[in-house]
Amino acid sequence: MKIFKIIFKNAFRHKLRVFLTIVGISIAVMAFGLLRTVVTAWNAGVEASSANRLVVRQAVSFIFPLPYADREQIAKIPGVEVVSPFMWFGGVYLDKKNFFARMACDPETVFDVYPEFLVDQSVKETFKKERNSCIIGEALAKQFNLKLGDVMNIDGDIYPGKWQFTVRGIYKPRDKTVDATQMLFDWKYVDERMKQDSPERAGMIGWYSVRIKDPAQSATISERIDALFKNSRAETKTETERAFQQGFVASSGAIITAMNVMAFVIIGIIMLVLGNTMIMSARERTREYAVLKTLGFQGGHLIAFIAGESLIISFMGGLLGLGILFPFVAAFEAFMPKGFFPVFNIEPSTIIIAASSALAVGFAASVFPIQRALKTSIVNGLRHIG
Repeated sequence: MKIFKIIFKNAFRHKLRVFLTIVGISIAVMAFGLLRTVVTAWNAGVEASSANRLVVRQAVSFIFPLPYADREQIAKIPGVEVVSPFMWFGGVYLDKKNFFARMACDPETVFDVYPEFLVDQSVKETFKKERNSCIIGEALAKQFNLKLGDVMNIDGDIYPGKWQFTVRGIYKPRDKTVDATQMLFDWKYVDERMKQDSPERAGMIGWYSVRIKDPAQSATISERIDALFKNSRAETKTETERAFQQGFVASSGAIITAMNVMAFVIIGIIMLVLGNTMIMSARERTREYAVLKTLGFQGGHLIAFIAGESLIISFMGGLLGLGILFPFVAAFEAFMPKGFFPVFNIEPSTIIIAASSALAVGFAASVFPIQRALKTSIVNGLRHIG
């Protein structure tokens, strides 16, 4: 027990130096955790993807529409269970800065394809009957303080005009990976107005989400769907939902790679900061280590003293860094445009990696001072100061 008291006392012998080292480590750990959280949020859509869902879109580009009439042909393909059309609506709610997914869908099938959106059966029935009704995510309702019966006024941009939707349901996410910031409403409500205002845009949707029976058959079913519309005016590209989401992430691949690199560069910075402190401490105490050797202390004792001090400093720096990580992540999320990251959570893996990295660096930073202490003879050690 005494050896632990000695280690702790020695670790804080130079209070200012150790304090600055701990602060430096904590800032680095916080920055590492924040970068990892951003990368995780960027990949949230990929991680939440379902193995039994396919996405059918226009082959040329996602921005080009598909005919609603294609739905029946897709549904006839063996292995296909449900075909649900979707359309990105866009628009502005209250302020242009308020970004969240506003999507027209099919009330009859949307919750069959996305069972992770949890709503009561009574809400589903109301959604099917009322053309201008909408269902919003729990997080979105909380963000804008929306309740059942409230009216959401949307200024259309992709689909011009003033649009009114009545909140008839609030879905809960099945787990924390599910986006709870979406707004869903009936595609027919939009299509009916398009028939009046822009007949050429009527009968068109953005993409199809397809639930299949066997995920192992996803490639075969995808090929069959695309073969149906080959050489047509609206050729399709069908892929798994995961591949579809990865396509979006890949467009920002350079940014994500840079953030991953930066995260691990920060680990190197931690090592430099702590290593510098430990080397200075070892140099100043060369004579002290020599005296300990004359008193009969073995190499194992010196290793325990030096490694223990380094681990204490790195542990406290890591603990402080994790402590400030949570408010920094909350502040960062508040700073970003509303809804930019639908899922923005600190994953347990981020905490584990950050904490273990701090401790690992703490041990690594003690290696050189330990070698120096063990190799320095008693005579040279005493001569170093005296």
